[in-house]
Amino acid sequence: MNLQSAIHFLYPPRCLACGVETGSDHALCGPCWQDTPFVTGLVCDGCGLPLPGEDTGDRVLCDACLDDPPPWGRARAPLLYEGAARKMVLALKHGDRLDLVRPLARWMAPLARDVAPRGQAPGGWLVVPVPLHRLRLLRRRFNQAALLGREVARMCDMPFCPDALMRRRRTTPQEGMGRAERFANQNGAFALHPRRRDRVRGKGILLVDDVLTSGATLRGCTQALLAGGAVQVNCVVLARVARNA
Repeated sequence: MNLQSAIHFLYPPRCLACGVETGSDHALCGPCWQDTPFVTGLVCDGCGLPLPGEDTGDRVLCDACLDDPPPWGRARAPLLYEGAARKMVLALKHGDRLDLVRPLARWMAPLARDVAPRGQAPGGWLVVPVPLHRLRLLRRRFNQAALLGREVARMCDMPFCPDALMRRRRTTPQEGMGRAERFANQNGAFALHPRRRDRVRGKGILLVDDVLTSGATLRGCTQALLAGGAVQVNCVVLARVARNA
């Protein structure tokens, strides 16, 4: 019995979502795979929302992005925030399931390479996570967006700056808020860290977060980065809420 087989004998691989035994590491069981809504096909180039129709390779925007264009260029998500995907996001965010970071980042990395291709940003790309307020970080002990961003940066061979952004004030948790409330809650909440201005200036920024709902958080972060001298901002998130709230 080799070392890997011995480890599997003592610690059988478990489903990322429900914990039942699986045949391989960092995998989903059959029922959870069927309950995990991966984003495929045609999506809005601005916010990653799935759209009806065939993907022809042309840039397509949803009605919301046409009516109110986001300040970033492109955004993508590998998952919809439903079913087993929602369970995994919440397990990472509130259940201290740090073992999920690497396998979830593997789903994000190909999309990160798509929205931040080499050579598109003359100054190169810098991976920046959405920050937590220091009091929330103290209570939670980690920033899930920073952990995902670090892994995405490693997998895509991009530089990573975990503290490029900071929260000026502690915002109210946005669960249950409508779109207008979310935008009001995040208005003016983000700023570029004064000691990271030189790292951001002239760069393309790959902004990383766990969930995209209305886009209020990403909008506030993007505005702060562009005001600080970033030449462009594109986004990759783990999960996309299917419809704007």
